[in-house]
Amino acid sequence: MTRQIHHIVGGKAVAGTSDRFGPVYNPSTGEEQARVPLATKAEVEAAIADAQAAFPAWAAQSPMVRARVMFKFKELIEKNMDELAVLLSSEHGKVVSDAKGSIQRGLEVVEFACGIPHLMKGEFSDSVSRGIDLYSMRQPLGVVAGITPFNFPAMVPMWMFAVAIATGNTFILKPSEKDPSVPVRLAELMLEAGAPPGVLNVIHGDKVAVDTLLTDPRVQAISFVGSTPIAKYVYATGAAHGKRVQAMGGAKNHMIIMPDADLDQAVDALIGAGYGSAGERCMAVSVAVPVGEKTADALIERLAPRVRALKVGPATAAESEFGPLVTREHLAKVTGYVEQGLREGAELVVDGRGVKLQGYENGYYLAGCLFDRVTPDMTIYKEEIFGPVLSVVHAPDFEAAARLPTDHEFGNGVAIFTRDGDAARDFVNKVQVGMVGVNVPIPVPLAFHTFGGWKNSAFGDTNQHGPEGIRFFTKIKTVTSRWPTGIRAGAEFNIPTLK
Repeated sequence: MTRQIHHIVGGKAVAGTSDRFGPVYNPSTGEEQARVPLATKAEVEAAIADAQAAFPAWAAQSPMVRARVMFKFKELIEKNMDELAVLLSSEHGKVVSDAKGSIQRGLEVVEFACGIPHLMKGEFSDSVSRGIDLYSMRQPLGVVAGITPFNFPAMVPMWMFAVAIATGNTFILKPSEKDPSVPVRLAELMLEAGAPPGVLNVIHGDKVAVDTLLTDPRVQAISFVGSTPIAKYVYATGAAHGKRVQAMGGAKNHMIIMPDADLDQAVDALIGAGYGSAGERCMAVSVAVPVGEKTADALIERLAPRVRALKVGPATAAESEFGPLVTREHLAKVTGYVEQGLREGAELVVDGRGVKLQGYENGYYLAGCLFDRVTPDMTIYKEEIFGPVLSVVHAPDFEAAARLPTDHEFGNGVAIFTRDGDAARDFVNKVQVGMVGVNVPIPVPLAFHTFGGWKNSAFGDTNQHGPEGIRFFTKIKTVTSRWPTGIRAGAEFNIPTLK
């Protein structure tokens, strides 16, 4: 019997009244395993109302009380890690070890949020003028919402709601309908941790739910991660309706391999960063840029057999290095990009199409694909593929290699592999990309720094988690205070100044 997934609204499981449902598949087998309700506008509005009702009491709580809830939530995530990872793998398709790693990266933001009493501290200036003190404080916004992607159904929601809830907001999460069960489980654990009903709500849906969150005046801020076209839409629509918006979009992450680089280290990095999680990461390396033909030839010689040897298989199999793609439609899309690359003249060194695994013939599998001699005018270079497809673009020198990520429309992540400190420092300073790795292929910052790209990879003025996350989910209030001291200066008609 197909399992029925529910919303979490006001601390309760809600089946949903819509007659519209979405199928949830097991990517490893291709079987439908659950149905998720797609909320109506009225259902989303009811969730907003519950969050609004819960806000005043939650915002009035001491930051220390909110921190204790976060500490308990952290413990519950750790206690239930195996269950969450298996559940995530069954709906997304990533292998269980990778699922655990992604949950851990989300948990690190929860750990960061446990320090909220310190992070919420304001500033104080004594005696800025005669008898006048000046201080500022950070206060929560109210009802805020997050719209999250299929590729990280635990990590990205925790990036958002951990900071938002710790700072005193109430939160509505609209996760991907492709793998919705883990977000529901996170909300249940948050309730178990002591968060009052209505503080964290999970509402499933499609464009109807998204548009309701973007336009309802009770929602004060929207955090989004997904594709660039939708990120642009979310940013424009939310901002037009007076909301604070941070919208993270697509990526085309380059890795520059200098002639002096440790080539074995670079190949290891490309294998993990290019093919891990079947390439379904916004920080996946999808373009390798060897500098010089000698470097390119040596790279392909070492890289091609490693790609051919990659083990794609069911998410739960211990020997699988990466699993299937998330849906049959996404498999067709990524395969279409491989065919497009061939039509445009790229050299397909390793062809991962046509994988059939015994007992898993209906799964959404694509083995590793490797293109050589890709050029910047090709579709497979310009667009985000979001699959296990790596393109090699030859660069004659350092300057040409550095221009590639700078000139690309996306600016999420980039890496350089070199032993030359001068080259690395010059690259870090000049490249027009938001997150840079030096001999690190996936430069995702830890929770106490901030995550965010440039150009068409991000819209809005603030990034995810870290200090930027605190600023995004709070507003600053500045107070100028004077108490009677027996001194009367009479009426003052000028703007107050230092005296």
